[in-house]
Amino acid sequence: MAIEFKPAVRRKSKARMALAGPSGSGKTYTALALASEWAQREGGVVGMVDTEHGSASKYQGLNGWQWQKVEPDRFSPASLVEILGVAAGHGFSTLIIDSWSHYWMGQDGMLEQVDRRKAGNNSFSGWKEVNPDERRMVEAMLTFPGHLIVTMRTKTEYVVDEDGKGRSVPRKVGTRPVQREGLEFEFDIVADLDLSNNLHISKTRLPFLTNQVIAQPGAELASQIADWLDGGEEVPTVSEFRQRILDVTDEDQLRALWSEINSYRMLGAPTVDLEGTPTTLRDLIVAVKEAMEAVAAKLARQRASTETSDNSDQERG
Repeated sequence: MAIEFKPAVRRKSKARMALAGPSGSGKTYTALALASEWAQREGGVVGMVDTEHGSASKYQGLNGWQWQKVEPDRFSPASLVEILGVAAGHGFSTLIIDSWSHYWMGQDGMLEQVDRRKAGNNSFSGWKEVNPDERRMVEAMLTFPGHLIVTMRTKTEYVVDEDGKGRSVPRKVGTRPVQREGLEFEFDIVADLDLSNNLHISKTRLPFLTNQVIAQPGAELASQIADWLDGGEEVPTVSEFRQRILDVTDEDQLRALWSEINSYRMLGAPTVDLEGTPTTLRDLIVAVKEAMEAVAAKLARQRASTETSDNSDQERG
């Protein structure tokens, strides 16, 4: 394949945000505040993958917030890809995964998957088998057709501070997120919440957020992020690509469409097929190609059968 450099183009995009913090720091509340503003701005609906036993429902109706949720009880990476496909089919403008940590250490999460698939005491063999599932999960998250917010639990430690009277008092702090180390940096915005609900930006691709500390983040921050993300070139949506895949009439069109979607790095984007079954744009193209080949093979068999019958008739005549 020829290597070709092209001018860089800034494109419109959706938010990809990770919020980490200890229990009580306001991760769910903050996620709902941001997501609700984005949904209202776009006239859409908020969806939530609630892994925390429905705890988010305590905020239902607060500030007028409404959302639709699913409460999975198992947390394999492959199952999250399916959920993302269903969520894409519903057309949610924003999706919250609260919390993503369960897909690391929860039932059927990455750690259990590795332990289950390892050969004897060789954990490396387990990681080798499970890593592709994790890559597909992350790809589906990053290409989800709406805004995406994930929350992550953090490991908690206590430090000793002095209060205003010089007395030593313990203070709970979050350390590293409960997720594979470094994986949170796949996101455009990574922030840590403290117990006073201050948002500390630890990593961002949005220049105006660099090193910011934002007290009680909400609608104003959501609007600033959305305004910046909207400042770029229009790109085709996942739903548009899905419809174009379903409308193709030959394999040449399908190959060209594969190349176009790949140029946007959207082959792993979650969607649904004609029956509403969760899939990805990549797998949808493969399914359509296989269906075309099956039809072509059936027509070839029918022609061969007709030709054989005609030849037999000629011989008898």
